Amino acid sequence: LLPRFPAAMPSEALATAAAQSYASLQGYRAEILHFLSDPSTTLEGSYEHFEDGILVVSDGKIVACAPAEEVIAAFKDHPLEVQDNRPCLIMPGFIDAHIHFPQLDIIACHGEKLMDWLQKYTFPAEAQFADKEHSKKAAEIWVAELLRSGTTCVMAFATVHEESVDALFEEAQKYDMLMIAGKVMMDAEEYTPPNLRQEAEACYANSKKLIEKWHGKGRCLYAVTPRFPITSTAKQLELAGKLLAEHEGVYMHSQLNEDKEEIELVKKIHNVEDYLDVYEKAGLLGPRTVLAHCVHMTDRDWTRMNKAGATAIHCPSSNLFLGCGLFAMKDARKHNVYVGLGTDCGAGTSFCQLCGLGDAYKVGQLHGDPLSPFTAFHLATLGTAEALSLDKRIGNFLPGKEADFLVLDLRATPLLEYRMKLAPDIEEKLFLLSTLGDDRQVKHVYCHGKKVHDREVDQAAQAARKKNLKPE
Repeated sequence: LLPRFPAAMPSEALATAAAQSYASLQGYRAEILHFLSDPSTTLEGSYEHFEDGILVVSDGKIVACAPAEEVIAAFKDHPLEVQDNRPCLIMPGFIDAHIHFPQLDIIACHGEKLMDWLQKYTFPAEAQFADKEHSKKAAEIWVAELLRSGTTCVMAFATVHEESVDALFEEAQKYDMLMIAGKVMMDAEEYTPPNLRQEAEACYANSKKLIEKWHGKGRCLYAVTPRFPITSTAKQLELAGKLLAEHEGVYMHSQLNEDKEEIELVKKIHNVEDYLDVYEKAGLLGPRTVLAHCVHMTDRDWTRMNKAGATAIHCPSSNLFLGCGLFAMKDARKHNVYVGLGTDCGAGTSFCQLCGLGDAYKVGQLHGDPLSPFTAFHLATLGTAEALSLDKRIGNFLPGKEADFLVLDLRATPLLEYRMKLAPDIEEKLFLLSTLGDDRQVKHVYCHGKKVHDREVDQAAQAARKKNLKPE
């Protein structure tokens, strides 16, 4: 797949950047890696790696990214303040393209199959979000956990309650975090609890109000969010399609072909040949359609997704946890379908995409198609930005992009430090990060140029809380 955002030569970008004037400039020095295109297509020229580089930021935007000596020379006449992060690694922020905000309370509950999981854990947890204070407190913890894990952009399910959507966007705005979210739509009587069910017309009206309130406000974007066809009637799905048609730029976020039992139930309820038919008939299959899982796919499914420009989201952690099946990346590539990466927490068991990449590698191994380290980190950054049509804004360090980035500590644990000393190149360093890494490697996180997480500050706060909990 070709990148949706054209690459620029670093020397040209640096010269252009240095010729401008700025109110303030901040430089971040470290080993730096970012991607320009998909390395699984052609590795050469797909990424830039500087063993000693400087990322230059001004007013929340990327100004330049190049070897340290070149940046220092080019900006010698500018008041460039450089923060030295060596020997850490700077990368674009991770993107999570499928996650459930209200499932914080049920992460790591003992596993069930998908339909049992929903009834036993998910729906009771989501019912609590009718309470505004519960939604607000959950949003504080949830967003903080994402940032601590290195995720700077997320696409999320809220609940059926407007309170949950408001709480989520309000919390994201505190950090200037790029957030795509939407009110979950459910109205099917047989499979939706009464306290989570909303009549189709009322749900349409509430969703429309939320779109007008939040879509495009700051870094907030809205996704029309029918949970899946089992919990929505044909009428509700038709109205979801109407919302999509009425509001330019909003997304459609749902799920597809996750579990075999689910697939058969969808076909029975909606009297269709296959799962994707339901979305297509409702006008929900298009270039801003984002469908999580896509595990049990046919060639017909992939072909129609390609034709529509729809995106598949690989959720390896949750698919393994619920025993749903294995996503076939090679089939998505074969049919030129964009793929993003999602944690799908709470069925996913870690907010950190380093863990997600480790799971994605294992899923690929079982298919005989393991992700290369370069392909993996492209997927967690620029690849998912492309899949969400956000690559003009985020995903790499080209000039003008919004400055969402991470500082990763390659020595955060004794084992990782030991293995990193033996790594001959950046490729092996990346593989070690995706195999042995987790949130402990995330030292600093920046959203739109602002520091939103500092590991040392966070650890000190945790230590203080623990001290205060100790009995006298």
